Amino acid sequence: MAKEFRSVAVVGPRQSGKTTMVKNVFPKKPYVSLEDPDERLQVENDPRAFLARFKYGAIIDEAQRVPSLFSYLQKILDSTKKDGLFILTGSNNFLLQESISQTLAGRIGYIDLLPFCYSELEKLNLKNIPTNQLLWRGCYPEIYDRNRNPSMWYPAYVRTYVERDVRQLKNITDTIAFTRFLKLCAGRIGQQLNTASLANECGIDVRTVNNWLSILESSYVVFFLKPHHKNFNKRLVKTPKLYFYDTGLACSLLGIKNENEVVNSHFRGALFENHVIAECFKNKFNSGSQVNYYYWRDNKGVEIDLLIESGKKLLPVEIKSAQTYREDFLTNMHKWNDYAGQKGGLLLYDGPQSFTRSDRISVANWREIGSLKRLTK
Repeated sequence: MAKEFRSVAVVGPRQSGKTTMVKNVFPKKPYVSLEDPDERLQVENDPRAFLARFKYGAIIDEAQRVPSLFSYLQKILDSTKKDGLFILTGSNNFLLQESISQTLAGRIGYIDLLPFCYSELEKLNLKNIPTNQLLWRGCYPEIYDRNRNPSMWYPAYVRTYVERDVRQLKNITDTIAFTRFLKLCAGRIGQQLNTASLANECGIDVRTVNNWLSILESSYVVFFLKPHHKNFNKRLVKTPKLYFYDTGLACSLLGIKNENEVVNSHFRGALFENHVIAECFKNKFNSGSQVNYYYWRDNKGVEIDLLIESGKKLLPVEIKSAQTYREDFLTNMHKWNDYAGQKGGLLLYDGPQSFTRSDRISVANWREIGSLKRLTK
């Protein structure tokens, strides 16, 4: 990206490793954080003098904190032919994207950085980490880098997130209601979004629900998996499904205190599905892939957990948390293939066997996602 654009923006949730990564990739560039009140004050009072300090470019962390900076940055980028001059990072995609679209469109490359994917954990000698432990610990780098206790780290993360990022986006005074809303969302992982139900349970109106969901989405806490439009003359569900980018955060919000509680939780299947789908998104972003992810469901309850669209090709994926393979896991996939007039598909589960059936349906352990090229091409 830095060889193709004059500037690059790296966005993702707080503590996903953005600063560490850009400092390692660009070790010679000076670094400045606009979280620092002194630096922020200089940018606000004299942006030209601030940028004049960085004749050969710089890493500007949390750039969205001072949106006015982008107009001055535009003038510098327009007058230079040097690529990769300024590297911007931000944990608030909405504010950053709004500033970029207004001033830097066409001048900047965009990269999403989510918490660790499994192939990165493998490099930390965590190849054999039990699935339940991984669901509980989540994938934030600091949990592993400094061996943090998830039961203490995530509540502090939520508190910091609510008190800083949420108030930065919207001046929400009732942080207790917002935190309760966040916990209610965690209880709906993998479910079709029902804003009326969320509004009733949280004691707020539907408009507020939609506003708060947009905050969670733009700050990389939740994402929505949209339904695919392929109907095969069927009536389709048109509501997106709700997922969290990190299951460790979701477990904390659900009150799950250790991996043994994951085993006995009725949320385990939903958390496992969430983890696998988030893993697919991480690999998509990390590889720069152009595939699109959806789910598919008709009004009779036939559902495909994940539908991967690459060009005109559609690959159905079923996700099961069991460790033992069963034929009935493929029931919905067979129905979908009959509707689509095609063969093939993929079952991702938690068991040890991997094989390809005669009907071209592959069965694989979810940990093989990184090596399954069909998921990213």
